[in-house]
Amino acid sequence: MTLIPLGKLGERTATPAADGSFTFNEVPAGQYRVTVTAPGLDFYTSGAFTVRPGATVTLPGITLTISSTTSINVVASQEQIAVAEIHMQEQQRVFGVFQNFYTSYIWDAQPMPASQKYKLAFHAMYDLPQFFIVAGVAGAEQYEGTYPGYGPGIAGYGKRYGAALTDAVSSRIIGSAILPSILHQDPRYFYQGSGSIASRSFHAASFTFVARGDNGRNQLNYSHMLGSLAAAGIANTYHPAGSRGVGDTFQTFGISLASNIIGNMFREFVLRHLETVPAFANGKH
Repeated sequence: MTLIPLGKLGERTATPAADGSFTFNEVPAGQYRVTVTAPGLDFYTSGAFTVRPGATVTLPGITLTISSTTSINVVASQEQIAVAEIHMQEQQRVFGVFQNFYTSYIWDAQPMPASQKYKLAFHAMYDLPQFFIVAGVAGAEQYEGTYPGYGPGIAGYGKRYGAALTDAVSSRIIGSAILPSILHQDPRYFYQGSGSIASRSFHAASFTFVARGDNGRNQLNYSHMLGSLAAAGIANTYHPAGSRGVGDTFQTFGISLASNIIGNMFREFVLRHLETVPAFANGKH
């Protein structure tokens, strides 16, 4: 606070006491104003007031407002930004129902911490509509007579459903959580959204074999390919005896890669139009 005598020199300043009050002692009689300044708050100037000999003058309470020019810098850590971006991804549902958690429409999204890779994998596995998708896969296998060793009827369908669910769980946990955490790779598909149809098609197809590393660089997609191969190998332990072997393992592996290419094409050209995505999340621009 500054005490300013009107029309003459002799300004005096004071700092606040613990309770925020200011005191000026032995002030000569005369007309005065006070000004108050504080970092980040608007400047205050009182009206003129009179000090008489021997009198004590108490000013009314002074309230400073936040300066209109005050700037506030909010800084979030890389992990906090990543968590926020993943939370946004978890809202992505085709037709408001079917998950599309593993598509990032933010081209320069922050790398996923290992803990988030596991969290998203388990969220995807235990998402309720996923069980209906598995039921549809098992139904198609039942209709086509896939894995004849499981037999017909309800019993056969139950075995196919259990196998399809186990396939989905093992593929997801190995290819989207365990290996990406160990190999420091991002399990998501990064939507391009710009360029020619040929450029976008190449990007979609190649992302089956290419992954973005946690260092931001593209790498051979060991996580997905080894995860799919491992899941196909594990399936040999519970598929019918007549549907096991090296040939069956690589057949399942090839089907997985082909399915991923088709899925990426849908991610690139179709799915964004079937779900609600923030305008700023618009791929590579």
